[in-house]
Amino acid sequence: MDRRVLFATLILLAGGATGVGVALFAFVGVDDATTEATVVWESEPAAGDDGSGAVVATVDGDPLLLRPAVENGSRVVTATVAGTDETPWTVPVTGPDAERGGGDGDGTGGGDGDAGGNDSDGAGGDPLAVSGLTAGTLGGDPVVALTTASGELVVLDAADGTERFAVDLGGPAGLRPAIGDLTGDGSREVAAVTTDGGVRVLDGEGDPVAEASLSGEISRRPLVVEPDPEADVRGGLAVLTTAGDPATVHMLDASGGTRWTTEPSVNPLSWNAADSRDGPVLALGGASGTIETVEASDGSDRYEVKLQDRPIAVGDADPGRVYVGGSGSVWAVDLLDGEVVWKQQYGASTRVNEPRMADVDGNGERAPVVLNRAGGVLAMTQSGEVIARGDAGDVVAYGGPLFADVTGDGGDEVIVVADDGTAIAVDT
Repeated sequence: MDRRVLFATLILLAGGATGVGVALFAFVGVDDATTEATVVWESEPAAGDDGSGAVVATVDGDPLLLRPAVENGSRVVTATVAGTDETPWTVPVTGPDAERGGGDGDGTGGGDGDAGGNDSDGAGGDPLAVSGLTAGTLGGDPVVALTTASGELVVLDAADGTERFAVDLGGPAGLRPAIGDLTGDGSREVAAVTTDGGVRVLDGEGDPVAEASLSGEISRRPLVVEPDPEADVRGGLAVLTTAGDPATVHMLDASGGTRWTTEPSVNPLSWNAADSRDGPVLALGGASGTIETVEASDGSDRYEVKLQDRPIAVGDADPGRVYVGGSGSVWAVDLLDGEVVWKQQYGASTRVNEPRMADVDGNGERAPVVLNRAGGVLAMTQSGEVIARGDAGDVVAYGGPLFADVTGDGGDEVIVVADDGTAIAVDT
């Protein structure tokens, strides 16, 4: 398909204290000939989350959409086979003082914990507050993990909702946990934090691996930087606290000890870990529109780039660049030197959620896809050219796009989860 691409040169001038150098990049315009995406599936709503807490996990080849929800006044996690109305399991999530029950695989949950009234103290009242979900594997099994506001890490088997383990974190939580191989031994761990500075790392069976207590409060999810012995890359767990001005990044080793700390220049509203041609970095998206990258090896600052004057959301990265969403714009930023490779404008001034990567056309190449707050979807190539655009209807979307092949064509459809928990699959 022919596409018209508009190129313009934009110069970003250095900003005194930010130390941002001059950057040149191509502005890529949306072509009128771009394919219009179409809605191919819509689920029932799943109230109890603003839509940002959902994830997709693959179980026996089937993509499961997992959502934190509230049913009959109780907190649950529910699994739906993407593209269908099949719900293989729904399980309750209870407070640390309440008795638990596992799912029975028939979509109704099970056990004593399935009764109404599961709340923040296990005694009746409002539904338990929980973090967004994290999908991954532990011991080779697909799992989903979350933390509760009352201070518990819960890990469920994604296949049937059975509780794998639940651990009291020793403090208030409600932040999304992380799953990754911190030790480099080929086995993944799960890391969780408490808002008062506590850090816990557990193995695939729920046994403790490391813990730490940091100064300041924690309001962002932890990040796992996996080691690569062949490339002489040390791994670690990155934790962001409010100590410092405006914050402090702590890099912990596999035993919970502090390898380094640094105070970033930006006030980070989002962050992610990324690999680059010169080692892994932490990319932080600031409230004032600046992206800052920090070396994962020693905490030194690699670069800062001013993208706009409004908050930005750092998303997925490939080995060469990181993708960033802002108000009406998407950027591809080179991880090595901070050069803005391209900028794509979409949706006027509507805020773009964190970009994510997927293979939407089935050609084997993962490329960026974005979703804005108004449900607008834009799928691009790695060079920033648009391959499809569309929307999920009259919805509000607070999370980034999810992906699943619901049509069986070999390419991923974009899953938009609205603020009422309704999932909409958009075929690009």
